[in-house]
Amino acid sequence: MIKYLLYKLGYALLTLWGVVTVIFFLFTVLPGDPARMMLDQNEDPEQLAKVRAKYGFDKPISTQYAYYINDLSLLSLHANDEQNYTSLSSGKYSATPLFKIGNTTLAVKYPYLRESFQKTGKPVTQVIAETLPNTIVLAVSAIVIAICIGVFLGIISAQMRDTWVDKTIQIVSTLGMSVPSFFSAILFAWLFGYALHKYTNLNMTGSLYEMDDFGEHVHIQWKNLILPALVLGIRPLAVVIQLMRNSLLEVYNQEYIRTAKAKGLTTYQIIKNHALKNALNPVVTAVSGWFASMLAGAVFVEYIFGWNGLGKEIVDALNTLDLPIIMGAVLIIATLFVIINILVDFVYGWLDPKIRLR
Repeated sequence: MIKYLLYKLGYALLTLWGVVTVIFFLFTVLPGDPARMMLDQNEDPEQLAKVRAKYGFDKPISTQYAYYINDLSLLSLHANDEQNYTSLSSGKYSATPLFKIGNTTLAVKYPYLRESFQKTGKPVTQVIAETLPNTIVLAVSAIVIAICIGVFLGIISAQMRDTWVDKTIQIVSTLGMSVPSFFSAILFAWLFGYALHKYTNLNMTGSLYEMDDFGEHVHIQWKNLILPALVLGIRPLAVVIQLMRNSLLEVYNQEYIRTAKAKGLTTYQIIKNHALKNALNPVVTAVSGWFASMLAGAVFVEYIFGWNGLGKEIVDALNTLDLPIIMGAVLIIATLFVIINILVDFVYGWLDPKIRLR
């Protein structure tokens, strides 16, 4: 078990290093001067020079990359020179010095995702902390809807194999997989938030937290979660239906299921006590991938519905070329993706005793 955990940890670190490297060089080579973006296209040479020196933009690409890795590392090196970008006296690091090595200090700190270009130096971690919980609420709601409805319809489809009910469910699920999320979002927002608003009382746009009419109090609007969660859950719902149906039909052909039928167990007992757990293996694998991807796939859904989550923040950052927010958001999503995949390995091992974690 320990060997397996170390292997997974090494794999996770290697994956995240690859993501960090890709997003750094991808966004570093983009046209535009980050210093000018931070100064709102200010042409003052003196101010530009100060900003470039403060954030290390005046250094070679290789040095900037080393700075970025150092910013993200839990164990990092910092120059004792107050004018250096990595200096602890700059105030941007929440670090605990360990010991000095010549002109360098070794310290332990939280990963530093830098500051927003457009939000007057607001830390990226603060921006993510304000928006990521809303995205997680949306993603969890969507995946719960997909699992509950998908498993139920998959069981019905398997039980009524080759009937009109089965074929109808298959057609609907195939249609759900083929329709892009942004198109579904526009359609649902118009239909249920505008055309049928009188009956649904749902809004076309709105986030989880909203100000009252006087701008004094913030209250939760759970109804604003319904439409974006349904839209975001459509595609994984279709996948869960298909996987649940096919997996259950495969399990039905196993010897122990025939033995259970011979003992006189009801269909409900067979499904509940014998077939369902084994049939869920591929569903769990698919759901894990979908849940992680939904954190990134929520971008257009959040933007269309005005849901103040990380996805909407990414779109806004792309429109203003706020590179630290884009890079930080991508890195956070990648980290969550890696963590979820590791957890799924353990869940998969619990569902299937034949799998051993080594």
